[in-house]
Amino acid sequence: MPVGSITRGTTNTNRLRRVDRWIAEQPALLHTADPFVVDLGFGASAVTTFELASRLGRSRPDVEVLGLEIDPARVRTAREQLERTRAGEGHFPADLPVDFGLGGFEVPTPGGRRPAVIRAFNVLRQYEESQVDEAWQRMSARLGAGGLLVEGTCDELGRVASWVGVTADGPRTLTISLRRSGLERPSIVAERLPKALIHRNVPGERIHELLATLDRAWRVHAPISVYGGSQRWIAAVATLRHEGWPIIGGPRRSRLGELTVQWDAVAPG
Repeated sequence: MPVGSITRGTTNTNRLRRVDRWIAEQPALLHTADPFVVDLGFGASAVTTFELASRLGRSRPDVEVLGLEIDPARVRTAREQLERTRAGEGHFPADLPVDFGLGGFEVPTPGGRRPAVIRAFNVLRQYEESQVDEAWQRMSARLGAGGLLVEGTCDELGRVASWVGVTADGPRTLTISLRRSGLERPSIVAERLPKALIHRNVPGERIHELLATLDRAWRVHAPISVYGGSQRWIAAVATLRHEGWPIIGGPRRSRLGELTVQWDAVAPG
């Protein structure tokens, strides 16, 4: 039996574009000999799985994506959508390298094939924080050598997102990705932190300190907003780097509204 619980299944076109473009540049995908990717818990529609395959295909034209859902009805719906795509309906290529199957945290794959990447988004929100480590361990145990589990959450439109990069050895990074236009304060992401952190945004916890520091840097660099939200975000991230936060990635990633830090800097105390 599939391991896990059925989620709400909410999906929207382009909802996961921020995490997709991050995955597309990860060494786990770019350097693997077998670019096999699992989209775990794709929801009530297959659209975000189709988008994942399309976006990753620009970096790895030989990518293959398997969408897994714990709900048999959702798998049937996804396969019907795939049949229409194969028939040339819709705007995705008829030969899009996608398939669908039934599965949960055990991540069943044809022939036991091990994924280079597992994307599990908006899956753990309904679980208890105490259940996160077990879910991470179960999923990451299915990864191929050098593989990456990307687990996180976002709002309904994909404008506020965060995710954890997990390897077979445990969590390694936290990424925050925000739409800068109209952004009042970066700590709005507190509502969409991964389950492992969402209840930790309180004084004394490192994630609280990170968000408070980011808010402060965002306010300090408000005058730069005349040059655009991206320049203001780049400056804010640079301030955090100067203050000693272990930031991964340079201005090009910052320009996208991203901030990635080493997990140890925000791990629950």
